[in-house]
Amino acid sequence: MPEFTQSLLRFAVLAGQSLFGAIAIYVLLQLWPQRPSRWRHLALLSWRTKSAPDKWLRLLFVSRQQPSFMERELLLAGCGVTSDAAWYVLARRVLFATVGTVLVAAAAGHEHVNAYVPASYLISFLLVLMLMLAFDLVWLRAFRRVRALQITKEIFVISKQLLYMSESSLHIHAKLLRCVPFTRATRVDLERLLAEWYHDAGGALQRFKQRLGTEEGLSFVETLDALRLHESRQYYDILRVRIEDYKEKIELAKESRKESASYLLFVIAGIPILYTFQIFIYPWVREGQKLFQSLS
Repeated sequence: MPEFTQSLLRFAVLAGQSLFGAIAIYVLLQLWPQRPSRWRHLALLSWRTKSAPDKWLRLLFVSRQQPSFMERELLLAGCGVTSDAAWYVLARRVLFATVGTVLVAAAAGHEHVNAYVPASYLISFLLVLMLMLAFDLVWLRAFRRVRALQITKEIFVISKQLLYMSESSLHIHAKLLRCVPFTRATRVDLERLLAEWYHDAGGALQRFKQRLGTEEGLSFVETLDALRLHESRQYYDILRVRIEDYKEKIELAKESRKESASYLLFVIAGIPILYTFQIFIYPWVREGQKLFQSLS
């Protein structure tokens, strides 16, 4: 093997080990219990709330005006990501380039790679990883649909509880507080909404709407804002209408899931038929072909 190829492969392996090692250390540090910091008001310095530097975007040829960037930004918002979408785009592009480099090095030096791990396994893994990075919009859309359905179910349950407490003299904040045990996917966002309520209820509702990032969340927040401003029976009637809308969407999602499952079962049921064709019919076809060839 050429010395240059060996050096390139060694560099790629070291780069991959360093990258995954840094990720592992970061995950372990996130799991480490932390004391509440007295400088929590400086949390805006975190990367989660900062925008990605423009020079980094220019260096990797990323533009916020690109249709692909805007589409990923909307999908990430629908997935509940509140940080700048440019961080995801930058990380995806760097990881794609890194995996591509390692893939080329592994393909060029597959004999040297076989001494540590089967090259076919490594190359297959890297190809799958590259496909996942290349078609990330597919699984982002799928995750957004799953999350939107879960949020719709929880909004449906919360709305039913609010309608049940419509005759109560409790404030809307107290009613929402009693709905927290019925949530799971939106519990953190709902608890944050309730914590920010008395500081700025209108702003807290708008931030809650942005964190949900779904159409059902938008209509639900509008209803909550109307109930906050006007404790009127008319707005509970609107809530009742929207409960029916949420119920219809949940039923449609269930029907779509059943239809997808039926298609999958149909495909699975066809596997034994293909196996039967291969075992019993295909030999007769081969014999017929040989017979016709001998006659011609």
